[in-house]
Amino acid sequence: MKNPMSRTEFIALIAMMFATIAFSIDSILPALPAIGAELSPGDVNRAQLVLTSFVLGIGIGTFFTGPLSDAFGRKPVILAGSLIYVAAATVAWAASSLEVLLAARVVQGVGAAAPRIVGVAIMRDLYSGRIMARMISIAMMIFTIFPAFAPLMGAGIIALVGWRGIFLAFILFSAITVVWMSLRLPESLPPEARRPFRAPLLLAAVREMATHPTVRLSIVVQSLCLGMLFTLLTLVQPVFDVVFHRAESFPLWFGAVALVSGTASILNAVLVVRLGMRRMVTWSLGAQIVLSGVMVLANSADLPGEAMFALFVLWQTCLFFMAGTTLGNLNAIAMEPMGHIAGMAASVISGIATVCAAVIAAPVGLLFDGSMTPLIGGVFVLSVAGFALMLQMGRVEARMPV
Repeated sequence: MKNPMSRTEFIALIAMMFATIAFSIDSILPALPAIGAELSPGDVNRAQLVLTSFVLGIGIGTFFTGPLSDAFGRKPVILAGSLIYVAAATVAWAASSLEVLLAARVVQGVGAAAPRIVGVAIMRDLYSGRIMARMISIAMMIFTIFPAFAPLMGAGIIALVGWRGIFLAFILFSAITVVWMSLRLPESLPPEARRPFRAPLLLAAVREMATHPTVRLSIVVQSLCLGMLFTLLTLVQPVFDVVFHRAESFPLWFGAVALVSGTASILNAVLVVRLGMRRMVTWSLGAQIVLSGVMVLANSADLPGEAMFALFVLWQTCLFFMAGTTLGNLNAIAMEPMGHIAGMAASVISGIATVCAAVIAAPVGLLFDGSMTPLIGGVFVLSVAGFALMLQMGRVEARMPV
């Protein structure tokens, strides 16, 4: 099917679909203190759950959006997901308790999974080969840069209309995406190419991946790496605010770190051909063990505030950078033996890893005690576990027949 949109317009639309998740997570970071003060004054630390609850919803939605779009078409699933997203954002905007807000964020995450997952499927429907790879790379580059500006946008919205205004911005963002897609993008999956949604096929895919040693290990390690990333996202604003007293400048620092660490995907593209995916992941986790170990020692040494802040920003950058050299490679390792069920496998792998990461990050975030100890200690433990599992993957691959 020919796409009537120009490639530039199409990439911009897909990048906006991808950015729904980044905007929904990163722009709300500056609002955590205000949310905690209003909805959970007895324990303001619980406000962090607005992040992990959203991530949990994404993981749940990811299981189903891909297969549903294969059965009912791409645009109907994106429209349904967007309606769920907007309805949940409306409930969150009006929430009078933290519990209602958290429930709405889970549902909002379920809806947000649709444009992200189905957007990739649309690209695969309309383009192929090197053209598709190039267009996905450009869209992902835009998606990577977007988090650099999201907290600053969130801070601006809070300054103008308060933290609840961020949820109105979510509604506007989704509405623009849906109207743009409805008017300009044709349905990319014709009825004759659709496949019925069957739950037994989904369960069969889960069983097959659970019994394949390399796939199983890569999903577990991907869960740990995502857990590190989401733990950092959950605690980075409280650390800037409570530990370093830099809440006002947090959006600027976060943006600078995001821009620098966004180059990780470029470095990975250059090195992965030479080193291989497993080695890239193993070395990245090994480096993170060293860096997090240094942070643990520095934290216990009671260094001067400015020196500790500089170390933290450097470590934060490296942790974001590690995400760029591990997550894509781990997903590729898991997908490689699953080519015969690629679409189903992509949804299941992403869904399991995201749900597990949210389950990891939420309790670590609640351990925040006004210090960096829960964050850096949690990342250190997760990186050690991931590194050990990657070594085990190497041993498993060595035993496999060539």
